[in-house]
Amino acid sequence: MTWSVSSCFITLVVLFLWRIEDIAEACKCAPVHLQQAFCSADVVIRAKVVGVEVVSGNTKYDIQQIKMFKGPDRVIHAVFTSSSSASCGVTLETNKEYLFTGRMSTDGSMHLVMCDFIQYWEDLNGTQKKSLTRRYQSGCDCTIIRCSSLPCPVSAPDECLWTDLLLADGQSGPQAKYSACLKGRDWSCAWYRMAPSNK
Repeated sequence: MTWSVSSCFITLVVLFLWRIEDIAEACKCAPVHLQQAFCSADVVIRAKVVGVEVVSGNTKYDIQQIKMFKGPDRVIHAVFTSSSSASCGVTLETNKEYLFTGRMSTDGSMHLVMCDFIQYWEDLNGTQKKSLTRRYQSGCDCTIIRCSSLPCPVSAPDECLWTDLLLADGQSGPQAKYSACLKGRDWSCAWYRMAPSNK
């Protein structure tokens, strides 16, 4: 009887740990170039977080929208996220300005998850900020292929190979900070480096 109880206990512990690992895996996010995030998002806005409250198991962040780069023709006053990091919810700081990429739900509200591009506005460089107004949108016909270990093949003319990820801090590499994947005169996609801007 003791062996049976301990066997059941061990089985339960293993199942519990396996479940915890599944939850942790659910929110693993691959690095994403800001252009990719822009193109795949329903909404891209610059906003300041001005309040927070929990509503029906979700966290509602009241925001002051500063600029809409992509999205509906109206002002967004709040963003929603899960209250649990296990469900990919995000935690934001009040009185901070962010760049948000996110999804619009069927009820017209904006939702954020951990894998969206969410960054302090002040941490973006001038080139990235300037590219949000036109440059990234013009590259949405191109596909950015992540390269984290060599060799990395490009299989189509509409692809750009993102090799920053081979660096120790790929998100801060030159392609992420100063380049956009755009179509050229021959209709193939390539990286175009933009002059650094301090604006």
